[in-house]
Amino acid sequence: MASAIIALGGNVGDVRATFEVAILDICGLARARLLARSSDYKTPPWGDEQQPPFINACIEIETTLAPDALLATLQAVERKFGRDRASERRWGPRTLDLDLIAYDDLALETDALILPHPRLFERAFVLVPLAEIAPRRKIGGRGVQAALAEISSAGIERLAARD
Repeated sequence: MASAIIALGGNVGDVRATFEVAILDICGLARARLLARSSDYKTPPWGDEQQPPFINACIEIETTLAPDALLATLQAVERKFGRDRASERRWGPRTLDLDLIAYDDLALETDALILPHPRLFERAFVLVPLAEIAPRRKIGGRGVQAALAEISSAGIERLAARD
């Protein structure tokens, strides 16, 4: 079994409801067990700033799927929620964005997948929820909490739990 970290994001529709169903879908399709789920966070848009704020979260799952099969599963879940990577604007609005951030402590680079995620340590919208569930985890030799301390998390707001 491998431990995988997945970042969730979106800013179109009822994103928090989408997350709940998407997490169930990920666990079912990946034959995975949910180990941890962060709170949801309202975050400023990144890259293309002319759009509504995002909601972001992170989960940790335990799975037997290989990294490439897990990535394919995540992309299938995105498509279920209307994401079409081929026709979307880079860093633009989306119903659901699922990024495989880390898979155990595997370093991997293929045409389809780079692990750990190459922009992880630039993105407070990933590091803040990740630090909530795995503050002492090392990814690519760096501690999550230490990496978060090196960047600004301005504008990120933890949302109250939903009933």
